[in-house]
Amino acid sequence: MMLKSELLPHQKEAVEKLSKIKVGALFMEQGTGKTIATLELSRIRLEAEKIDRVVWLCPCSAKGNIKREIIKHCPDEMLGIFTVCGIETLSSSVRANSYLLGLVQEKRCFLVVDESLLVKNPKAYRTERITTLAEKCPYRIILNGTPISRNEADLYAQFYLLDWRILGYKSYWSFSANHLEYDDYGKLRRVLNTDFLAKKIEPYTFQITKKECMQLPEKQYDTRYFYLTDKQQLEYHYAGERLLYQIDEFKPETIYRLFAGLQAVISGKYLKFNKKEDHYQAFEMFDNPTDNPRIKLLMGLLGEDEEKAIIFCHYESEITQVCGILPEAVRFDGKIPHKQRDQALQQFAQDKKYLVANRSCAGYSLNLQFCHKIIYLSNDWDLGTRLQSEDRVHRYGQKHDVDIIDICAADTIDEKILDCLRRKESILDSLKAEIKNSADAKQRLSKLIYGG
Repeated sequence: MMLKSELLPHQKEAVEKLSKIKVGALFMEQGTGKTIATLELSRIRLEAEKIDRVVWLCPCSAKGNIKREIIKHCPDEMLGIFTVCGIETLSSSVRANSYLLGLVQEKRCFLVVDESLLVKNPKAYRTERITTLAEKCPYRIILNGTPISRNEADLYAQFYLLDWRILGYKSYWSFSANHLEYDDYGKLRRVLNTDFLAKKIEPYTFQITKKECMQLPEKQYDTRYFYLTDKQQLEYHYAGERLLYQIDEFKPETIYRLFAGLQAVISGKYLKFNKKEDHYQAFEMFDNPTDNPRIKLLMGLLGEDEEKAIIFCHYESEITQVCGILPEAVRFDGKIPHKQRDQALQQFAQDKKYLVANRSCAGYSLNLQFCHKIIYLSNDWDLGTRLQSEDRVHRYGQKHDVDIIDICAADTIDEKILDCLRRKESILDSLKAEIKNSADAKQRLSKLIYGG
């Protein structure tokens, strides 16, 4: 029994390392083939009679693509062993949780947690429920393009899923006491002893970037700026003053409300506060969306060439407005039922020019190499979904340089968001270097002891 597809050298290297241990992490950038490497691990363990079933947890938006990959790469005799379930489903569905718990108790299961950054919050229901499933599975693996999206604290829940002994902490409290430094207001200031964390996870981790294993065209970044209208400027400062007045530094939700309110204003909305001023509703400021300077700039960018483009939006209302203006656009977000999303992607691949999407739906497990232009109409603070969304087009099979354009409101919180994403990326790069240095040091020590 063999897979239908031949593994590339770096995929064979990943399988070689992780097939020797029961738990592990594949931190392989999008487009480097972590799915086929995991399928090969499944085949090896099934053939060795170490497992009976594979429980594959992934974002709901990725379920269709994962099933297609299984059919594409696996021989027929393997197809019946896979159960694919959406990670988000485990937050709310008692039925799904009950079914999976019964399955892992009855069968020897290989648990695959795909896009494991979705379980980085140790207090979330989905994390607790997946951890309960993991405890019943003799083999476990986490998959992601990157191990962190905010800071190194993201590592705790993911590696606790595999085995608490990897990091050596049975609780988030003990992990926090040793590695997290907070300011007087309870805000995380920095993560300590990251070299220790890197050394701990290295034996269980295979990590590779696209640059290390394949030649891909470059990513070319550009930021296009616009200025708020006078009316927006007034609303921006007015809303900012009212929300700033409500901030309690011991209540993080008040800071989030400030950020969300300012983002809403620069997207083209005005805020209406209730009498207590602790909540607000957002309403469209522009009767005609093309009067919105953000959308006006987008329309100008789209008129510069005839290429297909993916347009990522932070707000559902932005998707609605852009699709209403562009007849050549196809919508891809939570408003589109899962059963119709494949049809939407086919339309984009064939006769539609623009895919207008949010990152939670179109940021995972889609192969869109036929397009090489991405425009971020608006952004959020999450580095993980940002990197994932970029790699929908920057992956194996891409023949062109990938143009990535951010639309940014000058002198506003938009600039802070982009700066934050760039800083997070530098934190990620430093952690990757520490993991690699730890592995290199171990190899050098082995050569000194054993020769070679």
